[in-house]
Amino acid sequence: MKRDRNGGIWDFEHEIVAAGGEGQGLILGLDGGTTSTVCVCMPVVPFSDDHLPRDPPPVLARAVAGCSNHNSVGETAARETLEHVMADALSKAGSTRSAVRAVCLAVSGVNHPTDQERILDWLRAIFPNDVKCSVHNDAVAAMASGTMGKLHGCVLIAGTGTIAYGYTEDGREARASGAGPILGDWGSGYGIAAMALTSVIRAYDGRGPQTMLTSSILQELKLSSPDELIGWTYADPSWARIAALVPVVVSCAEAGDEVANGILLDAVQELASSVKAVVCRLGLCGKDGKDSCPLVMVGGVLEADRRWDIGREVISCVSKEFPGMLPIRPKVEPAVGAALLAWNLVKKQS
Repeated sequence: MKRDRNGGIWDFEHEIVAAGGEGQGLILGLDGGTTSTVCVCMPVVPFSDDHLPRDPPPVLARAVAGCSNHNSVGETAARETLEHVMADALSKAGSTRSAVRAVCLAVSGVNHPTDQERILDWLRAIFPNDVKCSVHNDAVAAMASGTMGKLHGCVLIAGTGTIAYGYTEDGREARASGAGPILGDWGSGYGIAAMALTSVIRAYDGRGPQTMLTSSILQELKLSSPDELIGWTYADPSWARIAALVPVVVSCAEAGDEVANGILLDAVQELASSVKAVVCRLGLCGKDGKDSCPLVMVGGVLEADRRWDIGREVISCVSKEFPGMLPIRPKVEPAVGAALLAWNLVKKQS
């Protein structure tokens, strides 16, 4: 077994081994985002051909932790979160690292091959040498959650942040957006909420139109004046904290507020442009743009539970140019998608 570290977070393994535990072979799938990190532990199921199972294997254990994006919290904190959540999932499953056959980490902030190699080196230092390891951007797991492990098509994530990612059947890939709020993740939860806060300040200054967003946001934050937004914002300008205001913006748009409505319309255009950029670069819909292609839709901003349905509007906008796009709203979470990618690693090894 590899080294124990981080204050003995793997100490539970000694008790499991002493009790004669470990049991069946396992795979770990991890989806790490700016808001939260989820790790699932699943059994290695038998397979007799090259096809993934129609339904994913059962989840034996699930663990949740905080942000694991190294661009948000730093390399050390991100690694501690990743290691803790994997240990927690294995502990809940009553197993140890010796039972693990493959691990797939899909983490936001993995934007370059050097990011992948750095995390892979760290991951291999934790698990036994025979464990298959892979590292991807979190968009890859999101795609796999909609396609049951097959990497082909386009995925759009719009939660706290946003990214569009695409794969061709021959392995080419491309992305758009996903560079973080400073570099313009417009259309994301953070982007929508930041525009709303800016609109409130502009209205208060007299530089912009009056908006229902002012009273609604102040009420949500229990503040009495737009002046207080400055202190509230900079006291903790974390991306997820700002993005949590998106439901307020949607409610105001549904109530007829023109400023809120304009913010959401702009978000739709930004999200749709990211998808179209990926589709064009990879030729996912063919030369005439009419070939069929899956579009996996993931993230709280795209959830279809409001009258002002951002996801539906994005699909409508993209379909005008690419009528063959087939929207998919995954039935399993991205962490399960990551586990299916780990399952692929085991399949290739057999």
